Amino acid sequence: MHQLSVTCLLLCLWLLERCHGNSHNDLHTQFGISLYQTLTETENNSNLIVSPASVSLSLGLLQLGARGNTLAQLEEALGYDVNGKRKLAAHLDGVRLQLANALFVQSGVKLLPEFTQHALGWGNSSLLSVNFSNPNHTHSRLQQWTRSQSKGDESQEEASRQDSLLHMALLSTVVCHGAWQKQFLFTDTQNLPFSLSDGSTVKVPMMYQSTEVNIGHFRLPSEQEYTVLELLYLDRSLRLLVALPSDRKTPLAQLEKQLTARAVGLWDTGLRRTKMDIFLPRFKMQSRFNLKPVLQSLGISDVFSPSAADFRGISGLFVSEAFHEARIEVTEEGTKAASATAMVLLKRSRSAVFKADRPFLFILRQISTGSLLFIGRVLNPAEMS
Repeated sequence: MHQLSVTCLLLCLWLLERCHGNSHNDLHTQFGISLYQTLTETENNSNLIVSPASVSLSLGLLQLGARGNTLAQLEEALGYDVNGKRKLAAHLDGVRLQLANALFVQSGVKLLPEFTQHALGWGNSSLLSVNFSNPNHTHSRLQQWTRSQSKGDESQEEASRQDSLLHMALLSTVVCHGAWQKQFLFTDTQNLPFSLSDGSTVKVPMMYQSTEVNIGHFRLPSEQEYTVLELLYLDRSLRLLVALPSDRKTPLAQLEKQLTARAVGLWDTGLRRTKMDIFLPRFKMQSRFNLKPVLQSLGISDVFSPSAADFRGISGLFVSEAFHEARIEVTEEGTKAASATAMVLLKRSRSAVFKADRPFLFILRQISTGSLLFIGRVLNPAEMS
């Protein structure tokens, strides 16, 4: 059985989400795309993954306690407020999506009862006290909690500044395990060439199957064409969308820069059922970011300022630091345990071919809500970052 495992770690932010209606879905998707595009400006030579759902859920919770300009910045960046929200489904048929979150606050700080009630009543939440003047203690508490939620996955956190100002750190984890609706067979995986951005090639384990899938061809504003493939997970609860420039000479950066929520929305109506030979590389990656400069570039700055942060609905606090960690592994059953692979020669087929043998973009989406769980790119499947 194909296993997908994702662990997403978000420091200094927490968990809450969603709005109703297609327009809200578009706004939510646009925030995720803008977040991703901002990250590509600094992470321009590596594999990349980020969880917009986790970031927006956390910013949504901050909205509950934000007031004045701090609230206005959050609403402007996200494109919506938290009124009319609905939770991200935590239990999906055939897929386990585990959400857990904790609010770490400076020892001795009393949170407003109304906010505490909202926080504890939303998801698998907990409130923990830490001493930010002792970074070793803070680091230990965050690390201990993270390990308990990610079931043994290693993660790294960074302690907040040790000054006398009042801090809060919001941390969330998302763990997802899923199985393909139609599995890839391990015996069909071959070592095949993958073309890198610089024109060189590397041999990577390339999964294969011949099946009916949803696929569509689209055009960027600059007229370059690209192809989108949809792979469904068990019971159609999640879907992986793989976007690949149609022309091998078109760099993935062209697609990344011109991607919009409207374009992603058109994928839903532009995909057609087709019999295809699918080649998709096995890949595993991990990304860690300092979210503070990223969010500041998206217009969210007051939350990090001791003088400007207005969290009267929580207490007299500000967000001292923000970090994000996301992991993904896409593989077929037996991949980890296998020490050798028997290569097979695939028979030539008359079916059309989708071959992700060069840099591509991927999006993991929840079908029922349209929530953008993860967005990322694969520049080199051989890199295990």
